[in-house]
Amino acid sequence: MSKRDLDGKLFAEMVIQGANHLSANAKLVDALNVFPVPDGDTGTNMNLSMTSGAKEVKANIQEHIGKVGSALSKGLLMGARGNSGVILSQLFRGFSKHIEQKSSINGKEFADALNSGVETAYKAVMKPVEGTILTVAKDSAKKAVQAAKNEDDIVVIMEEVLKEARASLNRTPDLLPVLKEVGVVDSGGQGLVFVYEGFLAELKGEKLPDTPAALPKMDDLVSAEHHKNVHSFMNTEDIEFGYCTEFMVKFETEKLSSNPFSEDKFRQDLSKYGDSLLVIADEQLVKVHIHSEQPGDCLTYGQRYGSLINMKIENMRQQHTNLIEDVPTPLAAEAKPKEKQEYGIVTVSMGSGIADLFRSIGAHAVIEGGQTMNPSTEDIVKAIKEVNAKKVIILPNNKNIIMAAQQAAEVTEEAAVVVPSKTVPQGMAALLAFNPSAGLEENEEGMSEALQHVKTGQITFAVRDTSIDGLEIEKDDFMGIADGKIVVKNKDRVQAAKDLLDGMIDEDSEILTVLKGEDAAEEEVDALISYIEDKYGDVEVEVHDGKQPLYSFIFSIE
Repeated sequence: MSKRDLDGKLFAEMVIQGANHLSANAKLVDALNVFPVPDGDTGTNMNLSMTSGAKEVKANIQEHIGKVGSALSKGLLMGARGNSGVILSQLFRGFSKHIEQKSSINGKEFADALNSGVETAYKAVMKPVEGTILTVAKDSAKKAVQAAKNEDDIVVIMEEVLKEARASLNRTPDLLPVLKEVGVVDSGGQGLVFVYEGFLAELKGEKLPDTPAALPKMDDLVSAEHHKNVHSFMNTEDIEFGYCTEFMVKFETEKLSSNPFSEDKFRQDLSKYGDSLLVIADEQLVKVHIHSEQPGDCLTYGQRYGSLINMKIENMRQQHTNLIEDVPTPLAAEAKPKEKQEYGIVTVSMGSGIADLFRSIGAHAVIEGGQTMNPSTEDIVKAIKEVNAKKVIILPNNKNIIMAAQQAAEVTEEAAVVVPSKTVPQGMAALLAFNPSAGLEENEEGMSEALQHVKTGQITFAVRDTSIDGLEIEKDDFMGIADGKIVVKNKDRVQAAKDLLDGMIDEDSEILTVLKGEDAAEEEVDALISYIEDKYGDVEVEVHDGKQPLYSFIFSIE
């Protein structure tokens, strides 16, 4: 291989450094996220998406660049969040598809792959908007193709890509009026520039700092108040499609036999239900992002092709109203009391990562608490008040918190019910079953029913010698707990986890979610995931850094 060629190992390191550089600067990208109705924070979404891709690449580092690219594409597809994350995944899906048969690539092939990624991303977006990450990707890929006509060295081509990406980013305010109004560049485009900066640094053998970079010419423009005030440019009632809806469809052979899947037809059919549509698919599933007024219709349509997984629905009108009401005004003292939202969901969590996960799937208030710090009735009542809703649903996620939650529901003035979730996985399953258009009793029944369809596994350690459930356990042994019953023990944490999962995963298991605890090492997670993927290839695996204490791993099996 010549110095001008790019193999899988070097490309993997490019991806890893690109992901790390984006992660270090995610908050800066968030600060630029100025659109009136955000799907979430752009930097956070892109960071989580790229991190998922990099994690898959780390597990598949090899000489063959096509196979590394396929791993990147798979990781990005499963981890993509929000508009920006999905578009990022499509850029590298097209890139990876272009190189999948190649063991290494030269400069021209690299440029063509970038251009293929742009074509794939534009195709995935129903109504592409210029002045966004799409424009930055398109302009820089076009520059790469031009440079490759006279230059074979990938380092030189990547320098031209980054130079044009920065220039294109600085032009985004001329294409999107809201950017010029606020005085910032496009957030998604800035995120892509950070990824490309990581790519170039790795190609040059350099390491970028872990500290955030200073955004060019933005120091005086990006501030919390400036960021908030942009939301006042739009009236809440002007939002035509009020629900940001994301879901995946896992294809089912029986349904496909009578209703063959076509990505183009699927995209065209869904476009009738809203806007901001993104559709991406592979051989096993299709992922959808859409702003719709009837999210249920979108889900029903998706079920024609298979089973629904990873659903998330957010009320963007409520998001926008909250943002507007948070903007200070000279008349703030005379402002009317905040109007109560229809529903509020209060949940209990141990670990900041799990708390973030609950918020991302619809929780309005997360109380910090768990096995060793059960929240009081007063804590729960306070959270009920804070969500400011007419109807409140409480998810205790621990059997020791259920009574306090029920007591809080009884004493509060609001109409409140408790869905008696005993574990975090049960709480997640219940929250995903929430239907904002249903009544309180109907939601209580449906969410309680969802508790029966998830199995919970936990790995923790013994604090003393004991004999229980037929096991002789010594202090510091790792114990595997399946739905409240200790079923395995081992001196090795990963082996205990493997033994536990072997007893819990069966032929009906489709999705395994792994929540990593604060004491579990990354190499232990990698070893466990490799074991699962090798032994249970049909089970879809998701990994989240739950940061929970005491429990090295929490498993949700559906």
